[in-house]
Amino acid sequence: MDDKEKVIEAFKNSDEPLNAKKVSEISGVDKKEVDKIMKELKKDETIVSPKRCYWTLAE
Repeated sequence: MDDKEKVIEAFKNSDEPLNAKKVSEISGVDKKEVDKIMKELKKDETIVSPKRCYWTLAE
């Protein structure tokens, strides 16, 4: 499983929106890498923000 899959898995397993720090803790991926992956996911609209600085998977 690559880092991107780990980050997406962290979002799938969470009941609440997550910030990058929390995703890093859950997935075990370095925060800088999480930031890069989340930037990609935002760009292709895989994740959306229900509130400032917190993200969740798009429905």
